[in-house]
Amino acid sequence: MGAKLYVGNLPFSTTDQELQQFFSAHGNVVSAKVIADRYTGRSRGFGFVEMSSQDEAQSAISALHGADMGGRVLVVNEAQPQQERRPFDRRPKNPY
Repeated sequence: MGAKLYVGNLPFSTTDQELQQFFSAHGNVVSAKVIADRYTGRSRGFGFVEMSSQDEAQSAISALHGADMGGRVLVVNEAQPQQERRPFDRRPKNPY
């Protein structure tokens, strides 16, 4: 089973392909995704990379955490599971 990594402080011009190429030197990259703002389509400055094994993921973390990419210092660590969002309720709980 693969291991998913969080990659923070990405240059805003980074593409999915560039992210994949950057990590491919440290193992087989299953997927690479730069997260974009849903309204503007611009990068939010972070993304996720899935490596094919835990060993490759640890190698990538060791080599790339603190590395320079496009003039920015990367933050690379194991991704945490996404927390469930609470539904937003516009009605006040107590109108009085």
